[in-house]
Amino acid sequence: MTLSGPRFAVWGAVVKSFGQSGFSLIELLMVTALVAIVSVIGMPLLGQISGTIELGEAARQVERELQSARMAAVSANQPVRVMFNCPAAGQYRLVELIGTPSVPAAADGVVGRCSATTYPFPAPDNNPITRPNNDGPLRSLSALVTFTTVTTIEFWPDGTAHTNTGAINPWPPIASPGTNIILTRYGKTRSILVNGIGKIQLLP
Repeated sequence: MTLSGPRFAVWGAVVKSFGQSGFSLIELLMVTALVAIVSVIGMPLLGQISGTIELGEAARQVERELQSARMAAVSANQPVRVMFNCPAAGQYRLVELIGTPSVPAAADGVVGRCSATTYPFPAPDNNPITRPNNDGPLRSLSALVTFTTVTTIEFWPDGTAHTNTGAINPWPPIASPGTNIILTRYGKTRSILVNGIGKIQLLP
């Protein structure tokens, strides 16, 4: 039996169209090769972008810790330091001075001052006689980010920032234009500038 008429003519055209659609083997191989080439080119670029984001986030975390230290010194009316690579490389901590800027305690300048075991966070009490009461938590950089240039920063209750540049007590204010905390990841760096009046700036 022969099917004819407008309806069957349209159906035949549809079947023919579907029968002719699709990709040949050569076309599929070309698309696969193109995707592979783009992936090979794009993966290193994605890695660089991811590394830049990771470095930037680490620098922002350190900058926030410095800001927190300055605010803690002002609000608690006690000198506060941020110590780097303490107690181990890539770690840092906000610590309240046990002594005073003029007569710091022996423990104030040693790596053990950053120990979360010896000086837990939060402090067991808020007794001013048994300082420290305002230490922060021990923080760590991500595995591929390192500190390449650091110095302990000491914030005073008036908000000013000081460093140990002359082996004298009290530490002098940071000299103009400031001191840099530099973080590195695979040759790329980010800097945080701290000046004597306590301004903290994350540089581009």
